[in-house]
Amino acid sequence: MTAQPASDSIRLTSLSHGAGCACKLPLSALDQLMASLGSSSDGSDGAAAVLGAAGGAGGDLLVGAAEGDDAAVLRLDDERALVLTTDFFTPIVDDARDWGRIAAANALSDVYAMGGRPVVALNLAAWPGSTLPIDLLAEVLRGGASVCASAGCLVVGGHTIDDPEPKYGMAVVGLAAPSRLLTVDAARPGDTLVLTKALGTGVVATAHKRGAASDDVLAAAVSSMTTLNDLASEAALAAGVVAATDVTGFSLLGHLHRMLRASGARAVVSASAVPLLPGALALTEAGYVSGGTRNNMSYLEPFVSIDPVVPEPVAVLLQDAQTSGGLLLATSSPDLLRDELVRRGVLAAVVGRVEEAAGSPGNIEVRA
Repeated sequence: MTAQPASDSIRLTSLSHGAGCACKLPLSALDQLMASLGSSSDGSDGAAAVLGAAGGAGGDLLVGAAEGDDAAVLRLDDERALVLTTDFFTPIVDDARDWGRIAAANALSDVYAMGGRPVVALNLAAWPGSTLPIDLLAEVLRGGASVCASAGCLVVGGHTIDDPEPKYGMAVVGLAAPSRLLTVDAARPGDTLVLTKALGTGVVATAHKRGAASDDVLAAAVSSMTTLNDLASEAALAAGVVAATDVTGFSLLGHLHRMLRASGARAVVSASAVPLLPGALALTEAGYVSGGTRNNMSYLEPFVSIDPVVPEPVAVLLQDAQTSGGLLLATSSPDLLRDELVRRGVLAAVVGRVEEAAGSPGNIEVRA
């Protein structure tokens, strides 16, 4: 049996092909996957067979797979609905407990993005048992449990498999009011776009993986990624917001594109209004751009027009693959939403507006 290295000598990020949400399949691959589920070789509805009811909402299924939202929602009665989601990824930092904290906050975020409250979670872990100490996995799980405890969410077990590449995340169940859901398809022309966290976790994680992120820059990114979106979700509900998504691996512009496509609208984004994490701009200029970000840029090219005066590093960061990012909210009452966010100590960056779609929905214009 191979001797296991000491826990304090292991760089977890060196064991992964991608960092955090940057390891997700690109949007182009997911679009192709969903299209391929639409029909099977015998002419039957393949999506219905695989996803059930073609993956779309109907009856007590208020939000299904076809809507492309952050989580599924199943109505229990007039006052309660279950919110169901899962998320897991490869190491994004070298500190095992911090990785667990980030992964848990990221998984819980999908519930908050739907206007829900997480109540119970299951650990999902893949671990190279013969080469990594099991006590390191215990640290990952402790990190996840600590974040769930702060969210009032119970961790009730989970599932672990042996895998050459470590991975960790959670399956989460939450509760929401059926009449007060936040959904990706509810943005309307005239709405203001508000972002609740700064961008740049993807570039910082990539630089960290290559040993180029300073301690203070990494600490700021970890602090952002481990901050729950609970208060942002509460503020959105208090302000009457109905359209939301969280910003993760598909980037700010990628998730906005999905929101606009589902809502039948377009948007204008002000590049200078988008907040950036400390050090993110310099690291982007130095070339620490993840494969996930490059996939986003390639996919979004037909849908996004960027003013030539917008600095290239800023344009890249708008498409940076985030992990455990903030909420992107579309609201007809921006002053009220901003007040609710500020009162709870949450960033309230007004980054753009939703407009009528002149042609195909989903297009984004980025102005300086």
